Amino acid sequence: MNKETTPIHPLWLRLTHWLNAVAVVIMVMSGWRIYDASPFLHLVIPRGITLGGWLGGAIQWHFAAMWLLVANGLIYLACNLISTRFFHQFFPLSPRAFFADLLAALKGRLSHADLGHYNMVQRAAYLFVIVDLLLLVLSGLVLWKSVQFPLLRELLGGYEFARRVHFFAMSALVAFVGIHLVMVALAPRTLLAMIRGH
Repeated sequence: MNKETTPIHPLWLRLTHWLNAVAVVIMVMSGWRIYDASPFLHLVIPRGITLGGWLGGAIQWHFAAMWLLVANGLIYLACNLISTRFFHQFFPLSPRAFFADLLAALKGRLSHADLGHYNMVQRAAYLFVIVDLLLLVLSGLVLWKSVQFPLLRELLGGYEFARRVHFFAMSALVAFVGIHLVMVALAPRTLLAMIRGH
């Protein structure tokens, strides 16, 4: 295989990436509608960017996407661990290299020459989003089945605090997606690699 046809991202990675994107969009938009039914901040999400129409419809969308997110996430993690890609792509981490790459990125000088290799900023960001998604799932379990998960509820500070954890973890995910889209716009060939694999 020549360099042009050698896949940078294997098929399983591309499929789980795009399924995750669909699940996250549905969950965020339906979650905003659920939040609007009982807000705890002086903030109301504009109805035009929410999904579900009414609280019951939003909850149905949210639960449907939840199953997709969890199943897809487990497949993603399993494939990463079995292929050993997880350890090769995300580790080792170096604080010094992270700040050097972050500074280079802020100056617009971070190289994208090797699309198959993550720099330290990407490693930290992707590991953060994995942990953030895990926190979203755990806090979501408390909101969905609070009585069935009393220990988890108490670990998350009770039901009302779990709502806030869920909301701010979602906000962090939305911020990640926004930065991710900006970075893709700055290096559009990364999008082609995630579609075609090379």
